[in-house]
Amino acid sequence: MQNPTPDRYEILRQLAIAGARGEAIQPTAETALRMAADVVGLKAAALYLWDEKMTITAAVSYGHTDAARETLAAIEKNLYGYLRKEQRLLSAYMTFDGTPPLQSFTHPVRFTSKILGAVVGIQEGERTLVAEDLFIEALSAAISLCVVATDLQQSRSLSQEQVAKERLGAVQETAVTVNHEINNPLTAILGNVQLLLMKRRELDDELAAKLKIIETSALKIRDVTQRLLKIRSVRSVDYAEGTSMLDLSDEDEK
Repeated sequence: MQNPTPDRYEILRQLAIAGARGEAIQPTAETALRMAADVVGLKAAALYLWDEKMTITAAVSYGHTDAARETLAAIEKNLYGYLRKEQRLLSAYMTFDGTPPLQSFTHPVRFTSKILGAVVGIQEGERTLVAEDLFIEALSAAISLCVVATDLQQSRSLSQEQVAKERLGAVQETAVTVNHEINNPLTAILGNVQLLLMKRRELDDELAAKLKIIETSALKIRDVTQRLLKIRSVRSVDYAEGTSMLDLSDEDEK
């Protein structure tokens, strides 16, 4: 979001693009606030986001000077924040006497009926922020859509991660069952075959060769069950047309 001479349309356009791309809300909001401050003539502007208990979860601010930023933070903490909690304040435009006079606003960032946060700002001089009401409303709405888009993307990522965890858990549970059900009879088969092979001199060559094949196959089965127990991520490979199977190859071998 870079534009040396932004106008109102450009700010909203950039916010829409950032939201569609799922860009992180904090750098997006910081740039939008800076651009809006230049257009409207704000000395400082800030975005506050909070949870259901109105606990601040994110705060982004921009100011021409540190003093302007601190003044806005004090107004938010001592006035707007208090009025929201105690009087359910949604939006306000206020003028404070001084030389020069100071004007301030707060406007909610909302999605449907849910209040996600607020955009606040201050302006020095005789200009009136009330005249910028439509732009401030549009700015807050555009920011709210960016917030929702970011939350949606994060929720989708978390959902995919949860699905992967549940899938791995199911595979590991199956692996334990397979080992329990297979290893006992497999140990019996392997033990008896190896005992017979110890008497190889008493066996004819054809029978000894077949017993060796059984031993090799049993060892392969034991290796597969052990690999199942050690699986830490679920990877699939194509098995046949329209089907797939677990990839049990060692990740260290790749």
